[in-house]
Amino acid sequence: MYSSEFLTLINGEVNSLRSLGKYKNEAVLTSAQGPKVNVGGKEVLMFAANNYLGLANNPEIIEAGKKAMDKFGFGMASVRFISGTTVLHQQLEAKLSKFLATEDTILFSSCFTANEAFFAAIIHQTVGSGRQSVIYSDELNHASIIDGLRLVKKELFVKKIYKHNDVAGLTKLLAEDKDRNYYLKIIATDGVFSMEGELAKLPELIELGQEFEALLFVDDSHGLGATGLSGKGSPEQLGVLGQIDVLSGTLGKAFGGSAGGYLSGKKSMIDFLRQKARPYIFSNSLPPMIVAGCIRAIELVEQHPELLEKLRSNTQYFREKSVALGYKIIPGYHPIIPVKIGEAAITQKISQELLKRGVYIVGLWFPVVAEGDARLRVQISAAHSREDLDQALKVLEEVGREFRVIS
Repeated sequence: MYSSEFLTLINGEVNSLRSLGKYKNEAVLTSAQGPKVNVGGKEVLMFAANNYLGLANNPEIIEAGKKAMDKFGFGMASVRFISGTTVLHQQLEAKLSKFLATEDTILFSSCFTANEAFFAAIIHQTVGSGRQSVIYSDELNHASIIDGLRLVKKELFVKKIYKHNDVAGLTKLLAEDKDRNYYLKIIATDGVFSMEGELAKLPELIELGQEFEALLFVDDSHGLGATGLSGKGSPEQLGVLGQIDVLSGTLGKAFGGSAGGYLSGKKSMIDFLRQKARPYIFSNSLPPMIVAGCIRAIELVEQHPELLEKLRSNTQYFREKSVALGYKIIPGYHPIIPVKIGEAAITQKISQELLKRGVYIVGLWFPVVAEGDARLRVQISAAHSREDLDQALKVLEEVGREFRVIS
């Protein structure tokens, strides 16, 4: 049973979050995800989803999922090497590999799981070598990379954090370690930083990897389907498609918003992960209906370049207009638009007021972002109409003036 001391501890922590205005509330939706959703019986504009291409409620994706469930059932009931895989899983892995310009791909239940799987499997293979490995990680990397490193036995590697997107600082770290007898060197970075909407400097990181013989690992969860001329992510956007050693990503954002993650790279590495990655070996495989929907999502992205054109146009429009209103945003061209507020409690109050007036934009604060750097994270979709954008901007202006964050 729970001890009274423990219950007092956790209740105190929750009450503290409430009093500080840092308690994370969850809006209850009674509709499908889309440019507009129903919250508490009221239709509101959705600007807080990773539904970049508006595919979360796409009828063709839904139909593909229904057909797969009719044929293959609700789930696989075990892992792939025990209860078998389906042709759909193989097709999705092949389709992702072609799309990402890699040799092979392995599916996981989420990108969080994929990232955890990679670092533990790769570094633990060096047991018995008598040598440590080293991992250079951007300070703003996603929690899944941070937690993935926590699963690795501490005695097997050295973790070095470099300042966000600081190529010069990373170069210095690599140069200092040039003559050290590390078993493996890994540079780990997000492709798109989820709280910033900024891209990693992938061309420079590739050059560093080649110069210092370091493997480059990129989590491109927010890049896939949202950046690049044809939606192939930050490597395509930055002209280095096919040059990343290891790519991870999610199928739960631009490609239909459902679930699933992957690791993609050399076939030899993927073969190794199928044998050694514990989340792959010990977790159920993705349900066939999700796999089929993701296959159709990739096909739709390939067949409809206008989706990406609309996303780019909507993003540029909203960025320009929000700056014109007086808001401070992090510059860029990604559909994640961080609107800086500063104080967590004020940010939450603004977010709540926006929702009351029909605009769903979530506020983010510590520990998701640095203390004192709270912001609204606006997320644009190709499914938003110009009228949707203008209405959201109108409400942002009204609320911003009332809370005196713009003049």
